[in-house]
Parts: sequence; structure tokens; C-alpha cells
Amino acid sequence: MLLANQLRYFSRRDSRYFFSIVNSKVVASARSLSVPAPAMETSSTCALVLSGKTAAENETAKLLKRNNTLKLPDDTGLSVFLHSEADKHLEENGFQIDLYMNSLSTDAFGRFLIWCPRIPSTQDVISHNFSDLPLGSVCVADVQFKGRGRSKNLWESPPGCLMFSFTIQMEDGRIVPLLQYVVSLAITEAIKDICDKKGLPYIDLKIKWPNDLYVNGLKLGGILCTSTYRSKKFNVSAGIGLNVDNDKPTTCLNAALKNLSSTPDKFRREDILASFFNKFERLHDIFINQGFQALEELYYQTWLHSGQRVIVQEKKEDQVVENVVTIQGLTSSGYLLAIGDDNQMCELHPDGNSLDFFKGLVKSKLE
Repeated sequence: MLLANQLRYFSRRDSRYFFSIVNSKVVASARSLSVPAPAMETSSTCALVLSGKTAAENETAKLLKRNNTLKLPDDTGLSVFLHSEADKHLEENGFQIDLYMNSLSTDAFGRFLIWCPRIPSTQDVISHNFSDLPLGSVCVADVQFKGRGRSKNLWESPPGCLMFSFTIQMEDGRIVPLLQYVVSLAITEAIKDICDKKGLPYIDLKIKWPNDLYVNGLKLGGILCTSTYRSKKFNVSAGIGLNVDNDKPTTCLNAALKNLSSTPDKFRREDILASFFNKFERLHDIFINQGFQALEELYYQTWLHSGQRVIVQEKKEDQVVENVVTIQGLTSSGYLLAIGDDNQMCELHPDGNSLDFFKGLVKSKLE
């Protein structure tokens, strides 16, 4: 472990602003999960297995298959199957759809599922077919070989990782940037709920602003939300990657659990996905009807940054001026709210393609 005030994290040399973290601890060996994935051979055809929770959703699956509706970018070939037609042996070694559906208790989200044993990206499946899928549809993969992170970084997606994307539609563009925080919160709440129900030790899963998930100082997940504007609505594709049973490249939930207990129980992807949607649907309703302010207190209990002090280095002409600020929370637009030692409030924005929260923030003063 190293004290963070012994380190300086700098953004690109031509950036006007730099900052470093002070008075907190950093794990120097932590690797970002959002790193270039190893080259993998791609198959000319990918399989999609469609399933619904009720007969109505299964009828939608039949219609999509019959009309050959689903497509992927770059004309990637698809073989589409209904869940009733899929090879059960394949599912035994992959995502278990029945286990997931039996744990799902939502009214909208997650009820229509697309399972891909191997796919370029779940985000491509959802975003490329958004208008043809029921709202709340989810695509989950066992392996993806072109997964994406923030700023077009590739996302390493080995077996054992829960990788899924789902559809959301929103009308108020001002709150779309805040949606990723609701998704992050739903993941942490889902893990808490599973621990409670199974009597497992509490896993201290934390949110690292703006879109990462950490445990014991190591990254084990991330969130990516993209949107398009059509017919006066925002079509949002939310993608999540969470290390469940793969301890590479960083760590995973089951490794954290093993360090706390000798229990034979393990986290399962199916339980986490169902619990996530059960939690997300409730949090989403609060978010839409009452605003993010109604969730802020719970969010701040889970994130890493309350009271965190950072040094913002602002380059003015040939001089670098350092200002120490303390993070207070989030602004109404979803950026970091901070206060300087001079009591001046400011807003901190991410800048450029930094993979680390402790790099490349831009400070702007608030009136």
C-alpha cells in the first residue's frame, strides 16, 4: 500500500489541468479491467437464444425468429433459436436461463432475454436492435470478444464474468447522465440482497465515480450507458461487466467471498442478474418519479469519494497553480461537487481518455 499523497497522477502532457489524490490510500498494483482484450478467433456465425418469462414474451421471441428480425453490425452471421429449441447440454455449461427466470420478479425489466454463448458485444445486440425489442430486454453472454468500456476502450471479458446489456427509454434528457449511477447502485444493492438471503458474509462492493465497481481496492466491474435520440425519446443501452467467478485480470466476487468465509456457496451469474433487475426496477421508478435526489443518500453510502481531498493543478500561462478541494457529492448534472479551502464551490469534470479516476479532471467554478 502507498499513501496517495506520495504519488502524482498526471493526464496527457498537453492537458491544461492535472490533479492528484491526497490523504487516502491507493493500491498501486491495481489494474484496470477496461484494457485491451487478447485477440480471439472470431466465428462467422453467432448463436442467439431467445426466452421470455411468460407466454406473451415467448410469442415475441417466436415472431423475432420467424421474421429474421435480429441483426448485428458488420453483417455478422446469426443463428437464432428459441429456448425450447436450444441444446440443453450447452446451457448446462453456460448461462442457465430457467434458474434466472425463476428468480426474476419484475414487471418490465429483464423479462425478455437473449443469451449468447459467444458474441462480439452484448451492447451491439441491444443497441443495433433496440426498436425491435421489448423495452427492458436484456442480452447476456458467456464470452464476448469485442466488449467495450468507456471512451471506446475494449473490455476484457473472460468466462466467469457476468456481461449483459439492456434497454431503457427516457424522455428527460437532463437526467440521462445520472442513469449510470442508478445502475451502479442497483448492482451493489443486488449483491447485498444475495448475501442477506443466503447468509453470506457481507461483500463491501463500492462505486468508484463515474462508472466503476471496486472491492478491496481492486476493480471488478464497470458500467457503460450509451443513448440515441429518436421520436422525442432517448433510447439508452446500458451495459454492465462484473467479475463473478474469474479472478483475472483483477479479482472477482467469489475470490472476495472465499477470503471471508469457508462456505461452499458461491455467487452465480443467474442470481446476480435476477437480483439486479429486481432492485433496478424499484430504484428506476424512484429515479423517474422523484429524481436522483431521493437516491443520493443511499448512493453516497456506497461510493468511495465522500470527503476525499484532491489537488487540482491548473496551468495558467507558464505557471501551475495548485488548489486543494474536498469532494462533497454530485452536482445536479451528475459531475463531482467539490469545495476549496477558500470555500469556493466547483464542479469537477472527467477530461480525455483517462482510465483512472485520479487523472484528467477539469475544474469549473460554480456561481
